[in-house]
Amino acid sequence: MPRLVIVDDHAAVRAGVTAILTADSEIEVLGEAATGHDTIEAIQSLKPDVVVLDLQLPDRDGVDICREITATTATRVLILTAYEITDNITAALDAGATGFLAKTAEPQQMIDAVHAVAAGQAYLTPSVTRHVIAQATGKHPPAHRTRAAAPELTDREREVLQLVAEGLTNKQIAQRLVISPATAKTHLARIMQKLGVSTRTQAAMLVRAGNSLDNGV
Repeated sequence: MPRLVIVDDHAAVRAGVTAILTADSEIEVLGEAATGHDTIEAIQSLKPDVVVLDLQLPDRDGVDICREITATTATRVLILTAYEITDNITAALDAGATGFLAKTAEPQQMIDAVHAVAAGQAYLTPSVTRHVIAQATGKHPPAHRTRAAAPELTDREREVLQLVAEGLTNKQIAQRLVISPATAKTHLARIMQKLGVSTRTQAAMLVRAGNSLDNGV
């Protein structure tokens, strides 16, 4: 059962999101917060599985809050924003967010997103996925984006990448492939370098978009 903290500076939004998510009997909302300071306190005391986080808070930048949460706790971050495509998408993913969803999403989509993020799976809508891919491939000059010049993944790297896309942690990947966690971490670092992405979430999105395992990018 995913246990959540809902963060938004508007009480009506928090109430609406809470009502939508608690309509699913398997989701429990532990608390709410309206500021960055209160968010950190709530997460430290309640230890939720997922925080549904608005990026626009009155006292702190949402991306910085996301970075602190993912660096210091086991709580996963699902970004909920007024606009599906924003300049903050890549920054939030770089900061460790596992999912990104617009406030205009359908109720079932919000519920599905929470379950996916709680399970460690990346959750982005198709338009956000396209944006992430464009941002990632845009880091390379055109010559490096052709099939001929695309970096090839080894068979082991492909296995690791597929397991990342399934939401497995480095420890779980190591157990599945009978390798050490350090080796799994090294494989993932090389994969992200080859793909031109900076987080495992971005790597997972490339797999889901069909731009990695079969195409070598």
